[in-house]
Amino acid sequence: MTAKLYLGTARYSSWSMRGWLVVHLAGLRAEEIFVPLVGGNSPEVKKVSPSGTVPYLEHEGARIWESLAIAEYCAEINPSLWPEDRIERAHARAIAAEMHAGYRALRLAMPMNLGRTYPGLGQNPESLADVARIDALWGETRARFGGSGPYLFGETFNAADAMFAPVVARFITYAPPLSPAARAYCDAVRAHPLIAKWYELAAKEPVTWQLEKYENLA
Repeated sequence: MTAKLYLGTARYSSWSMRGWLVVHLAGLRAEEIFVPLVGGNSPEVKKVSPSGTVPYLEHEGARIWESLAIAEYCAEINPSLWPEDRIERAHARAIAAEMHAGYRALRLAMPMNLGRTYPGLGQNPESLADVARIDALWGETRARFGGSGPYLFGETFNAADAMFAPVVARFITYAPPLSPAARAYCDAVRAHPLIAKWYELAAKEPVTWQLEKYENLA
């Protein structure tokens, strides 16, 4: 059975980015099928995904949608996606779940666009409160578990980093106020080879996949 990973437009789809990252971190082999998004209702996505959303993974009889569920499935195959230590692993799962369920104001005010820069745009009290929470969360996590490594849990880029990678992308695009430590973390994530590869995939997408509502925000 051929494994398949269905993904949305790399330029915009933050959830697809997360799913793609954890699949690659786990070393799973899957055919990658990108489906261009057309906004809140994408008929082509509904044709291939049980939930009508991406990412969606079919792998050896398993059918998994939702990026956090994909991360957990991948971690069953490659446990190194989460920290080995029980306390660290619990913290990693907690912050990943917070990211998955929260930060709505940030998502709405600063939609992901890997091909544009909008410094200063999207800053309102609600989105800046999300930014401040994320900055503090990263700082706390790295202080407790990061040691001398560049990522949230040290030297290894893991599932928690993958979950926050699109947040990093937003911070690069919109340049909200961040602490020096948070900026350094953003730089480290952006420099990771898998992140660089995703940006390359986004840059190669057809111009016809671009959406006006994300391309002219300023």
